Amino acid sequence: MKKILLIILAVLVAGGLVAFMVIKQQSGYTKVQTATVVSQDLSTVVSGTGQIKPKTYVNVGATSFGRITHFYVKEGDLVKMGQTVATVESVQQEATVSGQVAAIAAAKTDIASFVAAEKTAEANLEHAKADLEQKKLDWDRAQALLKDGIMAKQDFDAKKAAYDLDVASLAQAEAQLNQAKAQTDSQRGHLQTQVATLRANQDLLNKTIAIAPFNGIVTNMPLREGETVVVGIQNAEGSTLMTIADMSVVTAEVKVDETDIVNVQLGQAAEVTVDALPGKTYKGHVTLVGDQALLRSTGIATSQSTTGTEEAKDFKVVVTLDNSNEALRPGLSCTAKITTAHKPNVLSLPIQALTMHDPASDAIKSKGDVQAASVSTAPVKPNPVQGVFVVDKDPKGRLRAKFTPVTTGITGATDIEVLSGLNQGQEVVTGPYKTLRDLKGGSLLKRDTVKVVLPSGGSS
Repeated sequence: MKKILLIILAVLVAGGLVAFMVIKQQSGYTKVQTATVVSQDLSTVVSGTGQIKPKTYVNVGATSFGRITHFYVKEGDLVKMGQTVATVESVQQEATVSGQVAAIAAAKTDIASFVAAEKTAEANLEHAKADLEQKKLDWDRAQALLKDGIMAKQDFDAKKAAYDLDVASLAQAEAQLNQAKAQTDSQRGHLQTQVATLRANQDLLNKTIAIAPFNGIVTNMPLREGETVVVGIQNAEGSTLMTIADMSVVTAEVKVDETDIVNVQLGQAAEVTVDALPGKTYKGHVTLVGDQALLRSTGIATSQSTTGTEEAKDFKVVVTLDNSNEALRPGLSCTAKITTAHKPNVLSLPIQALTMHDPASDAIKSKGDVQAASVSTAPVKPNPVQGVFVVDKDPKGRLRAKFTPVTTGITGATDIEVLSGLNQGQEVVTGPYKTLRDLKGGSLLKRDTVKVVLPSGGSS
């Protein structure tokens, strides 16, 4: 029994010595997580959420007051340009058109009668001309006979009277012809008025028929057959029969945060995902960048808002999809990821490795030896700079933190471009955050054996 106790005691002493040596060896060390500076493709991506919208769509509104008599399509149907999609009651309009058509027919009959009268007047004129010509010959002959003393004065006067009468008859026939022509022209003018009135009445009749303005799909039908529609006047909106969308060109209208909108430009590539179609990605490009800030809570433009409260704002961005798809429907929720910058094969490091640090506050300490910079009695204003802590080795082969200022470029999803200060393959401290925040240059380091798996990627 005594021997067993001695063995147990020896084991405990040995364990204690091992623990003591481990603790002593690790004292003064800071456990950190590290990563390596690598070269990779980086992309800066701005995200926005919104909904799918057709580039071209129209609300087919009522253009005539009355009751809806028939819908020829239903929601989701494909329609062709010029196709009749709905009708509104048109009894009055049809009666007006029919009456006007009858009036035009009567006017044409009147014109025909006036043309006949004109022809009669022309014949009478020709007859009067022939009579006048004959009477002139008789009078000329009578003048010669009277001069030669062969004709009696009474007979000469009769010939002259007959000639004068035919002159008057010719003038009367000409007047009658002119009058007939004027009446014909007047009736033709009345006919043109009747035709113009018919066009106006036909237009009113056509307005009782709703026509598809282009090829598309019916996306909304808020009314039903039998309901009464009204025409919009001034600021009062009229009834909407349906919405027709041209889905040949589809867009994603999204809202982008005000802090990101400065990087979004026309033509930038984008990827759009739709919540209702998981696993599918649609390529597109930016075709519109809004210049009005929208209040996130209401969606109203700041220029139209009467409130003076400060709140988050978004900007409208439209992404036109390169290829449409029959599965896409207006109103589907979507997310657009816009690539605002892209650089291939650039030096990069994890974003979390960056920190703001004042190198003047560092003091290098070693076991049994302290090397510190001379301390001035005057207060020193902190001057933090952006940089990273590089994992370096001291002459004894121990790992130490060495602060290195770094200039950066574009930012990816998890990594950031290094413009200067680091080389490929260097090891940098990435965390934990609290440790990195308080870390000093020259601190002894120990790599954390539990490796944190970082999300890949400089791009998304």
